[in-house]
Amino acid sequence: MIKKLNDFLSGFPMTIVAGAFLLLDLVPHLMEEFGGSSMRLSFLPLDPAWGTVIISGIPLLYLAIWRIIYNPGISKISSALLICIAMFAAIAIGDLFAAGEVAFIMAIGALLEDATTNRAKKGLKQLIRLAPTKGRRLTDGKEKMIPAEEIRQGDILRILPGETIPVDGTIINGETSVDQSIMTGESLPVDKGAGEEVFCGTINRFGSIDISATKVGENSSLQKLIRMVQDAENKQAPMQRIADRAASWLVPVALLIAILAYVFTGNIVTAVTVLVVFCPCALVLATPTAIMAAIGQATKHGVIIKSGEALEKMGKVDMIAFDKTGTLTYGRLDVSDMISFDETISETEMLSLAASAETRSEHPLGKAIVEYAKSKEVPLMESNSFNMITGKGIFAKVGSHSLLCGNEKFLTENGVWIDNKVQSALERLRIQGKASILVAEGQKCIGVIALSDVLRPEAKEMVSRLSDMHTRTILLTGDNQKTADYFAQKVGISEVRAELLPEEKVQSIENLQAENHKVCMIGDGINDAPALKTADVSAAMGSMGSDIAIDAAEIALMSDDLSKIPYLKRLSNATVKTIKVSITLSMCINFAAIVLSLMELLTPTTGALVHNAGSCFVVLIAALLYDRKFE
Repeated sequence: MIKKLNDFLSGFPMTIVAGAFLLLDLVPHLMEEFGGSSMRLSFLPLDPAWGTVIISGIPLLYLAIWRIIYNPGISKISSALLICIAMFAAIAIGDLFAAGEVAFIMAIGALLEDATTNRAKKGLKQLIRLAPTKGRRLTDGKEKMIPAEEIRQGDILRILPGETIPVDGTIINGETSVDQSIMTGESLPVDKGAGEEVFCGTINRFGSIDISATKVGENSSLQKLIRMVQDAENKQAPMQRIADRAASWLVPVALLIAILAYVFTGNIVTAVTVLVVFCPCALVLATPTAIMAAIGQATKHGVIIKSGEALEKMGKVDMIAFDKTGTLTYGRLDVSDMISFDETISETEMLSLAASAETRSEHPLGKAIVEYAKSKEVPLMESNSFNMITGKGIFAKVGSHSLLCGNEKFLTENGVWIDNKVQSALERLRIQGKASILVAEGQKCIGVIALSDVLRPEAKEMVSRLSDMHTRTILLTGDNQKTADYFAQKVGISEVRAELLPEEKVQSIENLQAENHKVCMIGDGINDAPALKTADVSAAMGSMGSDIAIDAAEIALMSDDLSKIPYLKRLSNATVKTIKVSITLSMCINFAAIVLSLMELLTPTTGALVHNAGSCFVVLIAALLYDRKFE
């Protein structure tokens, strides 16, 4: 009941009502304070400031008492306790405006901080929904659909095309291509055959396979992924407010100065004034107002920042780790090379033949070749006698041409001679991290078409600008080593760790943190979620990234523009600097107000107004962040 009342009073609507009560009391109070005629609202049964004291003061008192009861050690003494003491002291001498003012400023600070720290928590639920619920178990040659939790180690399972693999296992029969992007982030399905491993949550794209279950239930790869996100989420401690960290010395110092003021002056009003001006309201506002302005600035530039803590941490980052697929690259395949090995056939003619043969293919490489041919307006012909060998290639007749399109092993098995010239071209393309489709007619290899992920044009300049800011970069990817090295070299990243599963990405980040690096992780896929959570701060590619990655990250780049990363670093640096300047100025204003109070030049009411002016000054400094340009 008390908790519900507290939540109601500290909410935005009631805080507005509290502000209205305080404003209602301000003008007549000022007229009376500065020698004008009294304009007290005599028709009201109570001073309007009582409304502010009750609405904003009860949540403040609740917070102070809760911290005294539940917080350990010195943290029992908080800024809320100091302001409650000042509030009660002002009430005791009948200065309700001063009491209401300090409580109201704290209520505003709490609302601003809540607005900057509320974060979506939907990512983990979406990850859990990816877990397969059923599997097809084979018993004595008969298939039976059973719940995933009933699958046991050693069970034989049949996975049909398009189905999600329910457990980790080893293929014992069949060949296929598996979409492992959920685990490794690889942009291409991986061809699998007997004896090779498959993982829970990955998708069987083509052939039917039988697997022997090796890791089931909580031991499966997907469940480990879910647990890693949960563990990393639990590690994210909320940012402790600066005012509360300072409260351990603010409270005793304020009380000591107030007591000494009363002893030496004999004036209780002076002692209460000291308590009012000593309240750290400007200190409390310094962080959330600067962060609100910076978040507004970032939003204008298509960068969504979910918490103030993320901004503060980004300012301390000295190492940025990138995923490759969908982050440094677009995450889509495109034809990068066409090489004809037959002088009588041009590259365009070879593309026409290969694309015509692949028109009925469901393989991503075949589809990419067809789309590329269409985009180049290359004429396509009708194909006949189409036959697809899963995980290897296709056979098709295009006009008078009998064509084979596939990998080296497929062509060799069908009697095609792969000479040194072809081998040399394939090796060069492999070093560049490209996927190759060989095209053969009859017994002769007539050419090769290479496909590659497409590098974002701004990636190289982005890495260069980060380097100029003394921020190191590293590539963490599930892709093979050659592909990773090729793309890293293209953008200027010297440190590369490839062929990583999600837990290995997490381990890499933890190793960097153990070396005292502050790490920012930037990724886009489901498999990046644990690494995003483990990093000190994280950013996800917003427009094409998975919802889980976006929810796991503290920052989202809605335009997928990597040039926003250096902008974000500069903005966060400026935000941290603004917070430090605001805190310094607020402390100076408080110090000056204390001196004036001891000289009896301020009363609780005028002290509250000076105190309020300091808070407004801090807000204005923070507001300058909103329109500042960060080139």
